[in-house]
Amino acid sequence: MDFNELLQSEFYGNSLQDFCSFLILIVLGLLFRKTIARSISHMLYRVMNKKGTVSTQQFDELLTKPIGLLVILMILYIASSFIGFPENLDIANKDGFGVRTLFNKIYSFFILLAGTKILLGLVDYFGLILINRADATESKMDDMLIPFAKESGKILVYIIAALILLGNIFNIDVTALATGLGIGGLAIAMASKESLENLLGSFTIFLDKPFVVGDIVTSGGVTGQVEKVGFRSTRIRTFDKSVVTVPNKNMVSVELDNLGVRPVRRAKFMIGLTYDSSIDQIKSVVEDIQIMINKHPQTDQEGRVRFQEFGSSSLDIMVLFFVDSPSWEEFIDVKQDVNYKIMEIVQKHKCDFAFPSTTVYLQNEK
Repeated sequence: MDFNELLQSEFYGNSLQDFCSFLILIVLGLLFRKTIARSISHMLYRVMNKKGTVSTQQFDELLTKPIGLLVILMILYIASSFIGFPENLDIANKDGFGVRTLFNKIYSFFILLAGTKILLGLVDYFGLILINRADATESKMDDMLIPFAKESGKILVYIIAALILLGNIFNIDVTALATGLGIGGLAIAMASKESLENLLGSFTIFLDKPFVVGDIVTSGGVTGQVEKVGFRSTRIRTFDKSVVTVPNKNMVSVELDNLGVRPVRRAKFMIGLTYDSSIDQIKSVVEDIQIMINKHPQTDQEGRVRFQEFGSSSLDIMVLFFVDSPSWEEFIDVKQDVNYKIMEIVQKHKCDFAFPSTTVYLQNEK
């Protein structure tokens, strides 16, 4: 038997040549899948990214893997055309549910999966373009809308994929399913009441604009910088660098203090001097602190320094002033500078800071 006759030898209704062609295509596909996927990705990049707002590396990270999955599925489809199911096994029946039907369903599912991942990658790609454009503008509103729009696009992709999965792969009548959901819509709405409230809360945030991404807010005892507004919740980065996720319905239903829109930040505290300080010393300290605050380059003229009350172990002086910046970093820097100068003023007038103390008088009874 020569080599040609060997290739024409049949096994399970297919020649050895058919099996070899099938295996060679599969091996070549596995070996060159990444190269082919990267080439297709670069071609799409040149077509879609004419202004160069997204790097090639970012584009490849988003689309190379799903394109690679699609490439291997296409090669598998081409390779499978070389072989067929043996007719004597009666598994190629197109009318009933057989092995052929099962393979077709599985193949269609992976095609849908690859297509869904490619669409999700494109949504992320357009999101990067919009984010780069938003960074070039001074408005913070677009920084908040872009993540929301990107999430909306992904949800739309998932909905379309789910409908295709139900209709074309599982052969479910989508219209009848929608009708059934309409009948049970009230029960679903009641079960998802909180989710709907959070969704409506997100729309309220976008329409009413009580804050934008980057603002420092206080809501429900949480203070920090707004990082992201999503469908369900708002993400806040606190000053100790932790991330707090607040439901959107809480953001619009409780009192919210937007610290980012106020022009100044207020500092108010008490300093206590010892009871052996004289009246003239107290007056001089109060007057010099008031002059220092008024002349400070980063405070306004509305500061108040007053001898306020007689404490249990100190003579208490109230210090109140406003820093001409909403920035937390500048506020704490100015407050530190003021504190140092207050210490210098107290030492200048030969006074001492008081601390909690108790005096005990012992009476000697004879």
